[in-house]
Amino acid sequence: MFDKILIANRGEIALRVIRAAREMGIKTVAVHSTADSDAMHVRMADESVCIGPPPSPQSYLSVPAIISACEITGAQAIHPGYGFLSENAEFVQIVEDHGITFIGPTAEHIRVMGDKITAKDTMKELGVPCVPGSDGGVPDLASAKKIGEEFGYPVIIKATAGGGGRGMKVAMNADEMESAFMTARAEGKSNFGNDEVYIEKYLTTPRHIEIQVFGDGKGKAVHLGERDCSLQRRHQKVFEEAPGPTITPEERAKIGKVCADAVAKINYIGAGTIEFLYENGEFYFIEMNTRLQVEHPVTEGIFGVDLVREQILVAAGEQMSFGQDDLRINGHSIEVRINAEKLPNFSPCPGKITAFHAPGGLGVRMDSALYDGYSIPPYYDSLIGKLIVQGRDRDEALARLNRALGELIVDGIDTTVPLFHALLQEADIHSGDYNIHWLEHWLAENMEQ
Repeated sequence: MFDKILIANRGEIALRVIRAAREMGIKTVAVHSTADSDAMHVRMADESVCIGPPPSPQSYLSVPAIISACEITGAQAIHPGYGFLSENAEFVQIVEDHGITFIGPTAEHIRVMGDKITAKDTMKELGVPCVPGSDGGVPDLASAKKIGEEFGYPVIIKATAGGGGRGMKVAMNADEMESAFMTARAEGKSNFGNDEVYIEKYLTTPRHIEIQVFGDGKGKAVHLGERDCSLQRRHQKVFEEAPGPTITPEERAKIGKVCADAVAKINYIGAGTIEFLYENGEFYFIEMNTRLQVEHPVTEGIFGVDLVREQILVAAGEQMSFGQDDLRINGHSIEVRINAEKLPNFSPCPGKITAFHAPGGLGVRMDSALYDGYSIPPYYDSLIGKLIVQGRDRDEALARLNRALGELIVDGIDTTVPLFHALLQEADIHSGDYNIHWLEHWLAENMEQ
């Protein structure tokens, strides 16, 4: 087992890793920019190293700085959290070349799944159901129009290296194809340095269902059920739950086994999430995230496992602490993402926290790096906390979420908490009757200007 690990991240996810490591008796090293000198993850780690000025490329994305921090502290492994360098295959290769263990998948698996076309082809070969679409990249507009005619509109054009909703455009009909195609290519080029795109049939009312998988890198893998992440704004998740309110036990077992078998065949190591669009009882693969997800706590809640601990175990060459037969769903869990943003326009709202009180009580978990007097820097993602609740069933979880939101105090800045208060008044939320477009329509009618 490792004696010391470095966390190449910040905020609540860095704290999450520190806590798991501490329970395992492992020392931790926090890295930080000058803007994060007073951050909670720096205070809680056993050691800390300043790796640069506030801009991410000069600090949290600086590979030489992170490797140097490992070398001067003697850290044997790096946990990347999510975001930043967590799915950067080149970074993983450099880490391994320096004799440091990367707590996550291999560089090859990250590379394969990071390219949407290669990932889709790989999943097809592994027996995972995929959305109908182009075979590989689409070279020009004429080819795009031909594909649109073949599959029928609407279609979605996606940058092969895209993510987070960038490089994705929908063409509802042939007249919209040129604009959508050119815009998706331009966004792919500007955001990811790659203008290659592919085209898929656009499902009109799907839910976003993702399967949590975990492998030991030696041909053994399990699935930990699904999460429903259908409530999204601009392709960004805001509300996640497990299990999915519309997924039957039979569907869960079937698609879960398909996913676990797929990652076992490629000797995948660590946590991964296989994401699907789900419509009319069918699952369609869209991408695989080769890292820990922001929403992993809802899975931990219903299965009673520590996914970060398992990541560290398998990275150190040890066995997973559970098998598929050990996993039983217990209750229902919901997470809401709380951002430092001003409604109704969701504009970033950094600033000083004048008062912070986390909710508590049975079945309530608050993952956050906030504290009284902390100044949220303007340089990074606006996510400031995740409120996770668990109940014996979905109704109890929703009631507990409502209660916990009422206890939460974050003064000094604007947050997205009022959004969740409002959503919990909606009948569709309580019935679970929504799809990936529901929130956008609701915001247009109730909040956004």
